[in-house]
Amino acid sequence: MAVFTALTRADAAGFLTQFSLGELTALEGIASGIENTNYFLDTTQGRYVLTIFERLDFKQLPFYLELMRHLARRGLPVPAPQENRSGALMSEIRGKPAAIVTRLSGRAVREPSAAHCALVGDMLARMHRAGADFPLFQPHLRGIGWWKDSVPRLEPHVPDEIFHELADELILQDTFFRSSRFERLPQGPIHADLFRDNVLMVQQDSCDAIGGVIDFYFAGCSILLFDLAVTVNDWCIDAATGAFDSPRAQALLDAYHAVRPLTDDEHECWRTVLRAAALRFWISRLADLHLPRPAHLLTPHDPTHFERMLRERATVKSLPWVSAG
Repeated sequence: MAVFTALTRADAAGFLTQFSLGELTALEGIASGIENTNYFLDTTQGRYVLTIFERLDFKQLPFYLELMRHLARRGLPVPAPQENRSGALMSEIRGKPAAIVTRLSGRAVREPSAAHCALVGDMLARMHRAGADFPLFQPHLRGIGWWKDSVPRLEPHVPDEIFHELADELILQDTFFRSSRFERLPQGPIHADLFRDNVLMVQQDSCDAIGGVIDFYFAGCSILLFDLAVTVNDWCIDAATGAFDSPRAQALLDAYHAVRPLTDDEHECWRTVLRAAALRFWISRLADLHLPRPAHLLTPHDPTHFERMLRERATVKSLPWVSAG
């Protein structure tokens, strides 16, 4: 968990003068996430989240903010970026790009049920369908290019057997990403980080419903199947082993398939893409542990979780798939 840029109330109040969102009433640092600095920001007109971008630059940010606005305008429960007085979605504070988005209600579910997983599968498929006509393109910045850059930098910090395991999997994935089969898979904007803490549940008619999908700042354009694999790898597993919980996985996959039917090519590539999703987060957690950035609050996640998961995805005999597929 991290806060890289500390703000005072005076800093936030001054920043707010760039917007027509009322006057500051409360400011609270959000102790979650390891990429950007986030604050809950309340004003006389509403409740918002202020994000200061620590790695993304002014050229990269329009993709994320416009994607969120695109999805919000189609009725999906995602944060709506707020324009400043000049009509821009981006502003600047402490020399860094920043944005204000609406704060959504709800809470993250730590131990999801099959019903929760079905809600998430349905939502992810609806996001993919709604993003089909999104006009901007930006590569997934934590995709294969980033993996190929990061693994060599980890070599001095990890045991030889771990480095060779990472390198071997990277070679397998690089071959897949360059293949004609990869090119045939459905592609578009993906969230790429739809973990449990990025989905907020609310109560509607005594039942849980999704109140918000947050943190789009790992989004990019890639195969839609990767987004599904990232999501299933977090929502539908036994935390101790990384193995799939079959009822939850089946519920999520069937709900997704009902909205955006998965293809035969996607079925054939499912194991490889599940491995890719595990590799991506194993690499990033190793980097957070061994190559950290200074922060006011920083608690790296355990990389061995995805190390176990990658091995399980590579060796398990059968994998969950849609009931009708």
